[in-house]
Amino acid sequence: MSSRIRILPENLANRIAAGEVVERPAAVVKELVENSIDAGATDILVEIECGGRKLIRVVDNGCGMSREDALLSLERHATSKLVSDADLDGIATLGFRGEALPSIASVSRLTLASRENSNLEGTEIYSEGGRIVSVKAHGMATGTSIEVRGLFFNTPARLKFMRSSVTEAGHVGELLVRLAISRPDIRFTYISDGKSQFRMLQGDLQSRVSTFLGNASLHDTWPVVFSGENISINGLVCGPSLARSNSAGVYTYINGRFIKDKVVHHAIFEAYRGVIDKGRFPVLVLFVEMPFSEVDVNVHPTKHEVRFREQGKVHDCILSAIGNVLSQSPWTKRSDQQSGNKLYTEPRPEARRLSEVQDALARYDLSGTAKLTGFNPGSRAIPTSTGGLFYKNSPPEDDSDIDNKGYYSSLAVIGQYKSMYIVCQDGVDLVLIDQHAAHERIAYQRLRSEHAGGSIESQMLLFPETVELTYSEAAAVREHEARIANLGFEIENFGGTTHVIKAVPRLIASAGYLSAFREILSELEQLSRSVKADQLLDNILARIACHSVIRGNHALSLPEIRALLQQMDTTDFSATCPHGRPVLVKIALPEIEKMFRRSKSGVGE
Repeated sequence: MSSRIRILPENLANRIAAGEVVERPAAVVKELVENSIDAGATDILVEIECGGRKLIRVVDNGCGMSREDALLSLERHATSKLVSDADLDGIATLGFRGEALPSIASVSRLTLASRENSNLEGTEIYSEGGRIVSVKAHGMATGTSIEVRGLFFNTPARLKFMRSSVTEAGHVGELLVRLAISRPDIRFTYISDGKSQFRMLQGDLQSRVSTFLGNASLHDTWPVVFSGENISINGLVCGPSLARSNSAGVYTYINGRFIKDKVVHHAIFEAYRGVIDKGRFPVLVLFVEMPFSEVDVNVHPTKHEVRFREQGKVHDCILSAIGNVLSQSPWTKRSDQQSGNKLYTEPRPEARRLSEVQDALARYDLSGTAKLTGFNPGSRAIPTSTGGLFYKNSPPEDDSDIDNKGYYSSLAVIGQYKSMYIVCQDGVDLVLIDQHAAHERIAYQRLRSEHAGGSIESQMLLFPETVELTYSEAAAVREHEARIANLGFEIENFGGTTHVIKAVPRLIASAGYLSAFREILSELEQLSRSVKADQLLDNILARIACHSVIRGNHALSLPEIRALLQQMDTTDFSATCPHGRPVLVKIALPEIEKMFRRSKSGVGE
């Protein structure tokens, strides 16, 4: 009886292996460019035609290969990057399996030309469908050039699933952007159908990121620097103004290798929770450096997935590194052009006369229409050198101490709009602050601090509140009794689903505690539906904070506004409320002048 199990021919085995490594033209470019980087290249050219279907050419000035090495490179599992089993525990190169070149050659017409610096001539090898057709001497500069033509010509099933040329070219471009960001010291050139897409010279990370992410990133990115035990993290993070609707702007690297890891992404999104709106994604570039033995990159042929020896430690370090930057809300800081502009100056004689007229107008209000809250005879507005109107008693007591104050305390208060927004001036720019969002952030951070200290401060009710709960709500009370107590509530069962509320968090003792309690029970019911405990806590604290703060249409006196701004300076993540909405909006002077069709040249004045 003949055997039914057979050893596959080498050519067929290579084509099967190619299905894992070579998914599309971008995968070919990835493997070839990573080989160029491993070879020490400082100049890499990538050229494609018809989205890579017709031609893929990668040329580098790396170390090159001898004739023998060039022939061996087309054999399966032939590599210069691994020698023994022990090397798998500390992979330091981007490529290591020795599968890329033979897999690519098996599904294309491949021409490989390479020359070492020590040789006078190079070697050119032409293969078709994985079979070497010719080998000859070739004159060329030091480095390697690989041409891939007719990709998938012998695998029509794979060819018919390729997308349009434009789509495939876009994937190649995205792949090269990831690689170019990771190595600012290498010059990259990308040409598609004879047209130059980009040509990146050597530079620093900031300039390279601004090239690919836009000039706005120059003014809205901040460095991340973190060093811990066996791990260091650095890179650039962007503010909420550059947030996107997808995660395409998240560039994460482990030891120089671009990855899409769930642990890393979860840490990033946790750091941005409450800073950007739900459903939005941040823009950042993050490099994590750690011992090679602490991370396993030999998980998937694409090498996008990794495994950490201590993933909890990596998660916490990334969360801390990004959180330390975002907590300062650096995008609210004063710009250089505003330095030197005093927030208050003594009025000149003509200005003093103008203020007296303004006082008279303030007292004589015939229309009774709405005006800026606080604009009254007891708080005179004075024109200053910056062109704004400030309360007479609003400037800091000592102008020389402005630079030592926090951002919010240094703002010059103009007044309120619709009793909802605080109107301020930052140098020559106009700033609008949502007083509810600002107060909500203060209350939220205070609640988090109290909860971390053991429990939230509660207050006994003079008259306990009786409340009828649904069966699911009553079950949530019984199941999460300790958690509810830590939130500052004291609840006692009165029989059946009737409960008595005896104490509530002090921040909401005056009003809103009953609706807040029901919303908290609704959040607790979700815990059984796989909601993360820390996310649940944040949602609950955010609800308590929302019910405890000033609502819209609430007039504030000038001292109350000043006190609110001073508290914002001592609050982390002060630029957004706990739900991710912005606390302030800054309108630059050029934008205002544009509204009125003014220009720096004076046209329109």
